[in-house]
Amino acid sequence: MADVDPSLSADPAAPAPVAASGRSRRAMGTPLASVLSVLATVLGLLVLAWTILFVSKGRFLKHTFERIASAQSGREVKVAGDFQLYFAPINVKFLAQRITVSNPAWAGSGNFLSAALVDSRISTWSLVTHKYRFNWLSLQDGRFDLQWDKAGRRNTWTFKSGKEGGDPFELPAIRRGIVQGTQLRYLDPRMRIEAAIRVHTVEARDTRVDNSIRFDGNGTAHGTRFTMSGSLLSPNETVAGGENKLQLHAEAVRTSVAISGTLPGATEIEGADLRMRMRGRNLADIFLMFGIAVPDTRRYGMTSALTKRGDEWRFTGMRGRFGDSDLRGRFTVKMTEPRLLLTADLATRTLDIIDAAPFIGYNPDLIEAKGGSGTIQQVGGAPRILPDAPLRIEALKNFDARVKWNVARVRANKLPMSNIELGLSLDNRLLKLSPLNFSLARGTVHSDITINARREPVFTNYDIRLSPTPMGVLLAGFGVEEAGTSGTVKARVKMTGTGNSVRDSLANSNGRIAIILPKGSFWTRNIQLSEIDVGTFVQKMFEKKLKEPVQINCGLLGFTVRNGVAAADPILIDTSKNVMLGRGGFSFKNETLDLAFRADSKKFSLFAGQSPVGIGGYFSQPSINVITPELLARAGVGLGLAVVASPVAAVVAFVDPGDAKGAACGPVLAGATARAQRDKDGRPRDDVGKGTTAKSEDGKRSKSERKEQRKKFLGIF
Repeated sequence: MADVDPSLSADPAAPAPVAASGRSRRAMGTPLASVLSVLATVLGLLVLAWTILFVSKGRFLKHTFERIASAQSGREVKVAGDFQLYFAPINVKFLAQRITVSNPAWAGSGNFLSAALVDSRISTWSLVTHKYRFNWLSLQDGRFDLQWDKAGRRNTWTFKSGKEGGDPFELPAIRRGIVQGTQLRYLDPRMRIEAAIRVHTVEARDTRVDNSIRFDGNGTAHGTRFTMSGSLLSPNETVAGGENKLQLHAEAVRTSVAISGTLPGATEIEGADLRMRMRGRNLADIFLMFGIAVPDTRRYGMTSALTKRGDEWRFTGMRGRFGDSDLRGRFTVKMTEPRLLLTADLATRTLDIIDAAPFIGYNPDLIEAKGGSGTIQQVGGAPRILPDAPLRIEALKNFDARVKWNVARVRANKLPMSNIELGLSLDNRLLKLSPLNFSLARGTVHSDITINARREPVFTNYDIRLSPTPMGVLLAGFGVEEAGTSGTVKARVKMTGTGNSVRDSLANSNGRIAIILPKGSFWTRNIQLSEIDVGTFVQKMFEKKLKEPVQINCGLLGFTVRNGVAAADPILIDTSKNVMLGRGGFSFKNETLDLAFRADSKKFSLFAGQSPVGIGGYFSQPSINVITPELLARAGVGLGLAVVASPVAAVVAFVDPGDAKGAACGPVLAGATARAQRDKDGRPRDDVGKGTTAKSEDGKRSKSERKEQRKKFLGIF
């Protein structure tokens, strides 16, 4: 191995490391050069693009912008005037003259937005983060069309979200800007609200708005015109996406509404914390603007908290007064299909009787001015007291309702009424007042009334029940001396009627009215006055026993109502000393009365002028005819006997033989009709009539009486 030539083994391999090192340096340098080359190219292109955009102001991108903006929003976007889109130098400069953004197809052919000029500088970084910030914004003569669809599910300010109901529009942050001549149109077909709103000039510098953002406008709600004005009192927080303090004032139909509080967003009501103050001439006015029918009221003032949660407008902590009555509670308006749903839980400590008048159709202003005579109208020269205010059927089509209202006390002279409990439900024009209960002189009136406005005319079912009530307390409550009366009274009214007012409904009613007097005592004087028993009355007056009670065995004032005319069926009161009978009837059609009462004594009595006592006239102006023709005839007989015989003979004409038939109390206390009444021996009574309006002894109407009552009750000549 030592003989080998060194040159043959070492020299040929010597250049190899040098070549490998060169290839390594080329391999390492080529990618870096490529990256630098790419970066240089990109930078060059960006500089070129920036230069092209800056020099051309990006005007050549106009149609590209329109195409992309239209695709992104799902609306047609057009720029009819100058268009600029470029970097100046870093932030984006965007300018568009006579720009329009169309409405969605369901909203018609108009534009959601049109503006004479939009000139802005937009932070480039905010476009990356989607937290949009305008370093400068100038909006000239902007017009916004804000609409809801008829179902209340879609709106024009939601862009291609695929959602129903509409997302709130989010205002970008604005560092500096000016907004001039902006107008908004708001349309809600479901609520029948249309408004035009003008936004006053707004200027912002260094993220500060120079003054409050003020606005005003007018419009209609359910055909009623209103005006409004207001402002955002914290505009600097508003443009920065923070607190939004709102102040709003509106006037309409003798009504003033003021709303103040905080909005979660400048155009967002959901979750708002607002306070509302309302005052006006009639609370029904403001509700009718939203298609809700409530009874009329006297002048009112209310305050409440207001917010919106989902599809509900909530009015909570409500307190106020209407007329001379107080009201507190809460109510909610829910935007449901196919009608609004109104729910309320209300309470009143004291309800003035005048303020209750509109609930049955009376005008509270007339009653306040004239007292009880304010309930009376003259119709064809005759007085009418039954209310004729029509039910607002058209308004009932707009909403359903569930209402609870409790009243602790009723302020009224001679009306011992308290503890009213009302449950009201309205379902597609079927109105139920159940329960409608109240305390009356230590008794309770229970009522269930159904008003079916689905039918034309309206069909009403009345079921009103008075539990056993102390008669003395009841009379004392109406201002009559209790006078030793210890008996009780109970009653029931079960009728149906057709008509769009209380008057019309009762004028076409059918059913039964029964007032029952169970066993008890009644002051003797009242009994004697009813039978005009002059002898007994004078005798007791001289003996000073005017408060001696008379025992009532049982009594019934029953009426059968046929087509608005009520016939005595029967009137029968049995006491320990006499039997009182009544005949005739009354008419709901023209509110006339034609009744005759007769009391027969069970004992012998002198000077018992027992001819009938007539009650006539009208509901509002009844007349009592104590000296009837029959009594005058008997007086004439007495006078004749006195002339031809002696004064003693004159007394004979006024002698009561005392043969009245006692009553079997079972049918009386059951409120049975005349046909079912029996005397104490179980025999059918022949002295209680036949359930007609006849006043004769046999219960039959003569031809002349029939003609007279047709004229009196029906107005038929």
